[in-house]
Amino acid sequence: MSSAFQLASRFAGVTTSPVRDILAVVNRGDVISFAGGIPDASLFELDDFHAAFDHVLTHQGARALQYATTRGEPELLEQVAARLSRTVPTHPDQVQVTSGSQEGIFLVGQVLIDPGDVVLVEQPTYLAAVQAFALAGARLVAVSSDDHGMLPGALAAAIAEHHPKFVYLIPTFQNPTGRSMPAERRRAVADVLLAAGVPLLEDDPYGELRFEGEAAPPLASLPGMAAQTVLLNSASKVMAPGVRVGWLRAEGDILRSIEVAKQAVGLQSAVTDQLAVARYLATCDLDAHIARVVAVYRERRDAMSAGLDRVLPDGATVTRPEGGMFLWARLGGSIDTALRLPTAVGEGVAYVPGWPFFAGEPDRSTMRLSYVTNHVDVIAEGLARLGRAFDW
Repeated sequence: MSSAFQLASRFAGVTTSPVRDILAVVNRGDVISFAGGIPDASLFELDDFHAAFDHVLTHQGARALQYATTRGEPELLEQVAARLSRTVPTHPDQVQVTSGSQEGIFLVGQVLIDPGDVVLVEQPTYLAAVQAFALAGARLVAVSSDDHGMLPGALAAAIAEHHPKFVYLIPTFQNPTGRSMPAERRRAVADVLLAAGVPLLEDDPYGELRFEGEAAPPLASLPGMAAQTVLLNSASKVMAPGVRVGWLRAEGDILRSIEVAKQAVGLQSAVTDQLAVARYLATCDLDAHIARVVAVYRERRDAMSAGLDRVLPDGATVTRPEGGMFLWARLGGSIDTALRLPTAVGEGVAYVPGWPFFAGEPDRSTMRLSYVTNHVDVIAEGLARLGRAFDW
């Protein structure tokens, strides 16, 4: 049936997120999903959230249900600024509340990208960021990366060749690979960006979920980088994704432009959620909650990492992340994980094929697996099904 609607040219060839497509398919009780980065709901602090929402609706109900400013509720801006100031000195006036960090990625793309502009990204990188930048008209250029993230020399060469509008990085527990950029590499990357005057969009949704190793500060905290960086963060991975509250830190004129863009997208983030998250941060021990979650996730990472070593073929490589929610497997050879996925779902297990995460030439033998959602015994059964699906 023909349609009277003619889509904008920027939607030509645009498809939905493969992760969302997979989640729609595997939302069955008989499928063990390693596909989504979905926190274990049994770890949510339900009593604390109940108390926070109850307080808001009891004492601030009329305000919570009303229109509000676009920048964000003052209580939340104060709490976020205080938390960010642990690593990057931040004033509440330098914070913009968003409806999850994904909205922040989209808004930055809308504000900075003109059709044809280049954005430099890691190889591979977060696929929803690729979508957001592509919709804004960007040309994504992948910069060579290794187990420690983007290579400074390759970044300098790419900047000289492509003159990008900005660079997008997930330095800590990257999605999809789980890798982290050590402090020395961060300083080298920052030096390149500062010398070239190229802005950075630093995405840090997982940084507090550290299992082991030495924490490295955000690139935004390095000398000279705060004014040149938009730093994204969110409540989704450390508190609960359902509240859809995120935030970004920036300095100067870009904050006003992002605020105007958000007005066009949705006027404001949900006031009830903002006030509840602010109340949670003010009255609950988020650090203790994170420590509890980290202990569980560490055990599950260990179980998946060890189990994959037993079921993957010789020559396969698997990352062992120091934190976060994902690990990354490269099977090598002629194996195409996208072609194998229907068989895996038939066996009752799901993962995300790696190819959509590549802005450049994809490695189709790769796949992303999340260990955070399932208990250790479920992970073991899921990996057994994965082994049967691939039938090495």
